[in-house]
Amino acid sequence: MLYLWIFLILVGFLLLIKGADWFVDGASAVAKKLHIPALVIGLTVVAFGTSAPELAVSITSAVQHSTDIAIGNVVGSNITNILLILGISSLIHVLPVRRDSVVLDIPVLLIGSVLLVGLGAWGNALSWWDGLILIVVFSVYMGLLFRNTKKNPRPEEDSGFAPPKGKLNAWISKMEERTWFAVLLTLVGLGLVVGGGTLLVDGARYVAEFFGVSERVIGLTVVAIGTSLPELVTSIVAASKGETDIAVGNVIGSNIFNIFLVGGVSSLFYPLTFTAQGNLVDALVALGAALLLYALVFLGKRKLSKAAGAVMVLSFAAYYVYLFLV
Repeated sequence: MLYLWIFLILVGFLLLIKGADWFVDGASAVAKKLHIPALVIGLTVVAFGTSAPELAVSITSAVQHSTDIAIGNVVGSNITNILLILGISSLIHVLPVRRDSVVLDIPVLLIGSVLLVGLGAWGNALSWWDGLILIVVFSVYMGLLFRNTKKNPRPEEDSGFAPPKGKLNAWISKMEERTWFAVLLTLVGLGLVVGGGTLLVDGARYVAEFFGVSERVIGLTVVAIGTSLPELVTSIVAASKGETDIAVGNVIGSNIFNIFLVGGVSSLFYPLTFTAQGNLVDALVALGAALLLYALVFLGKRKLSKAAGAVMVLSFAAYYVYLFLV
């Protein structure tokens, strides 16, 4: 039975990743058919799609009252994104950080991290009211981002970077020109995300019970890293190709979405419990990771050097040692 659930977890990961990919492709194609500006598509559909795996898993976990997995997924994904993904990416290639990321994006990430800790500690849970606060702040951020990007379009939007496409993806890209197919692809993608999230959460709960490991640890490790696979692949491939804006922006944007959108929406379904010896500590680590990122960017004069990458990767390893030994 254990091997079956492990297999189902892997299937869940694949469904989440491919479902998010198809959802973004289909929804973008439909938006273009409706003559929605590319800027709006990028700031909404595509941005939402990168966090679709985390959103599906956390909402599913909240509905099933597995709050440790829901919170662990959000916090663990953010820790993984900064310390592991950005760390490895900057070891591959020095990563310049755009000025608007330093002025707007990273400060918003810090504000979100502080809010997550503060709201979680106050009442020992993220309630529906806390979720509304996060969603409102997220809406303000999106408004500022939309205004700034409209005035000064970000170069990465036209960077020319695109992951390699196989025959199936090439066929899908061609078929997306047909409205009925784009709508179908959107619905199928959404269904795969939801189904994959359900499989992943159910499997993670069973594995946690089987090995006597807490749902918190499973959420922070297996689930968090699994749902961060799209960011991991995108950032590492982008860094190896020298598309550094994509590598950095992808991670920072994903972390902002995780806190405000994933955490906020999930808490609307069920209060996400925070414990002093568990989730609160992890949220503080996520805040520490964001502070470390800002400090390294400042000390590196808006660049993440290979030395900074080494610091981040070592910090990630140290956190995992703490996680399994304490």
